[in-house]
Amino acid sequence: MIEQTTPSSLSSASALRLAAVRAARANPAGAVAPSEERLPFSVRLVRNAADLDKAVSIRHAAYGRHVPDLAAKLREPEATDFEDGVVVLLAESKLDGTPLGTMRIQTNEFRPLDLEESVQLPPWLQNGTLAEAARLGITGDRIGNMVKTVLFKAYFMYCQQAGIDWMVITARAPIDRQYERLMFTDVYPGMGYVPIRCTNDIPHRVMCLEVAAVEPRWGAAQHPLFNFFFRTHHPDLELGQADASAASAARRAHEMPRGVMYS
Repeated sequence: MIEQTTPSSLSSASALRLAAVRAARANPAGAVAPSEERLPFSVRLVRNAADLDKAVSIRHAAYGRHVPDLAAKLREPEATDFEDGVVVLLAESKLDGTPLGTMRIQTNEFRPLDLEESVQLPPWLQNGTLAEAARLGITGDRIGNMVKTVLFKAYFMYCQQAGIDWMVITARAPIDRQYERLMFTDVYPGMGYVPIRCTNDIPHRVMCLEVAAVEPRWGAAQHPLFNFFFRTHHPDLELGQADASAASAARRAHEMPRGVMYS
């Protein structure tokens, strides 16, 4: 353990240097206050059937480009979309309301994560609060990469607000490389890819990232997204109070009389 040195035990010059080091560690980007950036789209929680329709449409279209067999099962909302402990994110154009991206976040508050049907998580994860991001779908237009980045920031912010310990995902090749760049690591190093039931048994890596570790690790590594996440305020990212139960109840209250896909 490193002994904590107090300024009173140092010379005045040394104390100033120590204070500067501590300030730099606390604020590695050197920013005094977050800057504000407006986006050409908004990201918010799905609250009703119309919102969910948009999310499902972009989800289906995105999966149709890459995994058409699975996409055939995603034409309608899934049962998980309506469960307690689940929120669905929707990115839509501010110009005309066109859906641009979506992501579903499931916590383990009410039941195990969907991925746990395919792989048993180690005790150090099972004993924590978890949030699985799944059903990520983005537009094929050029703005898609920015939408994906903001959706991930929304995922991270949701986890912070909800008191989540670990973000957990499954990722097929080559998408897993994107999560590696975000500093996700394998839950079981060396396991490689395992079939995941809710993806038609497509092999995926199971990866995780500790929520509390993101800011210090990214700061220390000078991660290219550090300022975007921690030094930039995005008013168009509207999570409000990240209450999964309230959001799922609102979706159920507005559920339309149509088929629901059960995976």
